[in-house]
Amino acid sequence: MSPGSVMLVVGLTGGIATGKSTVSAMLQERGAHIVDADRIARQVVEPGLPAWKGVIEAFGREILLADGSIDRVSLGQIVFNDSLARKRLDEIVHPFVFEAMAHELVRIEASNPEAIAVLDVPLLIESGMHRNLADVLLVYAPEPIQMRRLMARDRLSEEEALCRVRSQMPIEEKRLLATIVIDNSGDRASTAGQVDAVFAYLVRKSKDPALQWNN
Repeated sequence: MSPGSVMLVVGLTGGIATGKSTVSAMLQERGAHIVDADRIARQVVEPGLPAWKGVIEAFGREILLADGSIDRVSLGQIVFNDSLARKRLDEIVHPFVFEAMAHELVRIEASNPEAIAVLDVPLLIESGMHRNLADVLLVYAPEPIQMRRLMARDRLSEEEALCRVRSQMPIEEKRLLATIVIDNSGDRASTAGQVDAVFAYLVRKSKDPALQWNN
C-alpha cells in the first residue's frame, strides 16, 4: 500500500427521480466500489430472514406475494402515505441494512486497501449516516424535474408524484448538507463530465485525506 493511501469512504445520495442510480453506475464504471443500500435492503427482507419476519409482524401477511416475498408496491403504497408506518418500517429494516453494509466495507478493504468505497444510500442524510464520511455526494435535480421524471417513470398522477417527492427531505435542504453536488438536471454528457471530475478528486483524496472539494 502506498504511504498515506487508505480506503476512502464517501456517501452518495439524492432525491427520488434525481438520477442517483445513473451516477452510481457511472462511478462504478470509473472504478469505485459501490455499497448499494437498496440492493442490501431487498436482500435482508428475503423470506424467512429476521427483517422479513419483522415486516410481516408489523404490516401483516397481506403484503406478501404468492412466493412469500414482500410485495414492494403494496408496501410502498402504505408507507408513502403514512409517515408513522414509514418510520416503523425503517426501524425494522435499517439495523440489518447497516450491519450488512459494514460487513461489505470490511470485505472491500480486505481485497483492496486503497479502494474508493461509495455508500449509495437514498436516506443517507435522514439516517445520519452522512456524518463522519469523507464527503457527501448529492445527485441533484430541482423538484419540478423530479416530478416530471417520476410521473413518466412510474406512471403516477401529479398528486401521487408530489406525495412521494414530499415524503422525503426536500432536495434543496439536502443540497445544503452535501459537500459535492452533481447536477443531473441536464443531459447525460453533462452529468458524466461532472462525475469524471468528482472521481478524479476522490482518487486524489484517497492519497491526501486533507484535500477538499472546491469546484
